Amino acid sequence: MSVAPVSFRLNGIERTLDVAAETRLSEILRDLLWLTASKVACGVGRCGACSVLMNGKPVNACLVMAWQIEGADIVSPEGLDILPETRIVRQALSEENAFQCGYCAPGFVTVLVSLLHNDPDADLSQIKAALEGNICRCTGYHSILRGAQAAAEAVRAERSKLT
Repeated sequence: MSVAPVSFRLNGIERTLDVAAETRLSEILRDLLWLTASKVACGVGRCGACSVLMNGKPVNACLVMAWQIEGADIVSPEGLDILPETRIVRQALSEENAFQCGYCAPGFVTVLVSLLHNDPDADLSQIKAALEGNICRCTGYHSILRGAQAAAEAVRAERSKLT
């Protein structure tokens, strides 16, 4: 494996690392930078536990290689507080007791924050579509969807105060 520098922005901070081009973003975050909120579960992009934002869109960090993040803006679950919707999403999910073990929670939060940041008017069908790539093995999803809907309503209310 040849190693080369890759430069990107992570949680608002410019970073340059020497890594092999085929190193997964999930490995960069967890193994090199010790940012462990993004989880590795399936490793093949089917569960969403490793979700991060890349250039404002949710991606599975296990499917993104180092060569793909050159110049990218990455936000890991640890950096989500830079978006105002994060507090609202976390609170709404907590109030609905959305998660049991919590392993999948950072991925769900990341995707919901992205959705509501870009589309505060998202309805239930849009929420379900956004969350299709996230798996929770503990719940029946009802509490997660209730929390997501409550978050959407709270984001809309918050934005209406600002106008």
